[in-house]
Amino acid sequence: MNANRAERFSKFLRARLYRRYRDGYTTGMKTAVSIPDDLFKGAERLRRETKRSRSRLFSDALKEYLARHTPDGVTEAMNTALAEVGEGQDEFVSSAARLVLERTEW
Repeated sequence: MNANRAERFSKFLRARLYRRYRDGYTTGMKTAVSIPDDLFKGAERLRRETKRSRSRLFSDALKEYLARHTPDGVTEAMNTALAEVGEGQDEFVSSAARLVLERTEW
């Protein structure tokens, strides 16, 4: 009985390892980039503070960069949000926004 159990466990582990490593040990595209040392050190510090993997940190940063520098994507997202909430005018919101804008140094 112990031999049978060991054999089943061995098959289970082999199948699990095969599924995990058949397409590489990570999902997504792997790439190498060169960045200045100070930028890398800052990223490592932030990675430790936020308890993220290096891959996650760089992916999040690139995602944010693309969102900020792809005007069509930003415009589309704003248009979608406006369409969902409607374009009705709220007098209170308009007054509050006007006050904030008047008090803001341009």
